[in-house]
Amino acid sequence: MPGFLEGAIVAGVDGSSSAVAAAVWAGAEARRRDRPLRLVQVYALPQVKAPVAFGTQEQVRAGLAERAEAWLAEARNAVLAEHPGLDITTAAREWSPVTALTQESRHAELIVLGSRGLGGFTGLLVGSTAVSVAAHAHCPIVVVRGRTPHDPPPVTGPVVVGADGSPDSDAALAFACEEARLRGTGLVAVHTWSDVLADGMLRPHPMQEDPAEIEKEERDKLAQQVSGWQVKYPDVAIDIEVTRGRPVRTLLERGEHAQLIVVGCRGRGGFTGMLLGSTSQALIAHSPCPVAVVRPQRTGSGA
Repeated sequence: MPGFLEGAIVAGVDGSSSAVAAAVWAGAEARRRDRPLRLVQVYALPQVKAPVAFGTQEQVRAGLAERAEAWLAEARNAVLAEHPGLDITTAAREWSPVTALTQESRHAELIVLGSRGLGGFTGLLVGSTAVSVAAHAHCPIVVVRGRTPHDPPPVTGPVVVGADGSPDSDAALAFACEEARLRGTGLVAVHTWSDVLADGMLRPHPMQEDPAEIEKEERDKLAQQVSGWQVKYPDVAIDIEVTRGRPVRTLLERGEHAQLIVVGCRGRGGFTGMLLGSTSQALIAHSPCPVAVVRPQRTGSGA
């Protein structure tokens, strides 16, 4: 297996059209960031009680490795057709997809995945597996989606970021500002609030507060959080939007006209549990544009 590339954009490849589209998207991101692209295919020996029916273990392993190289070549050719001359390396790995991608994320600047999968990545974005990747990765992850499973990801519109004042959403804001700058587009910072929730907890007396006062307070908090990033990114037009309602529904609506949605891996208030349970699965499964999941920078040598 070729060695890791520090700071590369890493795309998971599995032979599906979704993964090829994600690889092409990752190629554009690598070009924008002036980074190399690493295409990775992860395969595992099938767990069967009578492997002799499928040939010897080494024969099966060789067949899987050959198929992996073919899928990698297909994705590489598709990327080069859109981005000639891009620095691309490939790696076929025998391992668990989640474990392999988590390890890749220690060295990568960004992990990019398709929204549907085959082969080694079957089910990668279904149920707990996607949450596991997002929860354990050491760099941001992007799930590439279009408005329908067969549509290409949009390339126009603003970057939309979910913000709630938490450290995770501040990391998401940093990522979103840089993405907007690289793409030459605007940024919309979105925060939702609820009259029955405050900082992720049930309000003791939800109807005793004036909704207008709540909204003003939430808008002031968001404006304060965004102000520092506006100073750091003076060329990026940043709009703020505070709305009463559910975060997933709001983000999905804004995503209809966006080219990227950015969220933190967890938060408080309107975005509590963004990557836990049904909220994250709804974004990953239904977003009309790519979704980036961003974690705060880690320290130490944890897994």
